[in-house]
Amino acid sequence: MSNSVKGIITLVTHFGTEDSYIGAMKGVILSLNPEVNIVDISHQIPPQDIMAGAFVLSQSAPFFPKGTIHIAVVDPEVGGKRKPVLIETARYFFVGPDNGIFSLALQREKIKQKIHLTNKHYFLGNISSTFHGRDIFSPVGAYLSQGIDPALFGKRIQSIKNLEVKKPLVRNGKIAGQIIHVDRFGNLITNIDEGLLKKVFKNKSFEIIVGNSNIKKFVRSYSYAKEDVPIGLIGSSGLLEIAIRDKNASIELEIKRGDIIVAANNRNPKSDLSR
Repeated sequence: MSNSVKGIITLVTHFGTEDSYIGAMKGVILSLNPEVNIVDISHQIPPQDIMAGAFVLSQSAPFFPKGTIHIAVVDPEVGGKRKPVLIETARYFFVGPDNGIFSLALQREKIKQKIHLTNKHYFLGNISSTFHGRDIFSPVGAYLSQGIDPALFGKRIQSIKNLEVKKPLVRNGKIAGQIIHVDRFGNLITNIDEGLLKKVFKNKSFEIIVGNSNIKKFVRSYSYAKEDVPIGLIGSSGLLEIAIRDKNASIELEIKRGDIIVAANNRNPKSDLSR
């Protein structure tokens, strides 16, 4: 790891900021490497929501310098059978529970090795059964930032858990996808990317069907939307989003993560695409 990026550790957790958890994690890291740069990506992941953590991590991790250590802790099975893991890619290190939280981020990465964290020499002395973020993942991240060889932290494994994320289905000139994330503004982010829309519709107009709504307005940015009118747009993630200017589209349209969304150039969207 080069000296210029050796001291960057990011944190994604579901711990919030009201309690002592984040402070304890940072204290452990700084005790082992006082020079490290800790970046809080988010601590507001909904409790136990692994998919939300995976999405947030995937949307932020690629913008960090090579060598950054990403610690992600959304860990409803802490103390159970799930493994603590370290994944080294061509650009980054990912440290956290083996529960799928790295699934989306790793889609963009070339994986070099996966390691089951077993070497207690790099853990805290007393390991709580309920707080591996402090006792395992934070010290491992701190030691990594000092340049410790990843192979020393445990044993190589062949596979890690992946979240089941369905890909959009294309049939008869229509695209059926899913809402995969609802951001804090209530914008509905889908798994349909801009490239697929262009491939299927070839820059021709289309409508978006989600729940009981048919959305015909597609704009470049929120500023082009009229009040109270649901719109589609390509968000900063490069994915199709549904939004309502100055309102929470999830609440207004009664749509949640996992719901089906269809992009079509006619009014018969669901007859052959429901799943």
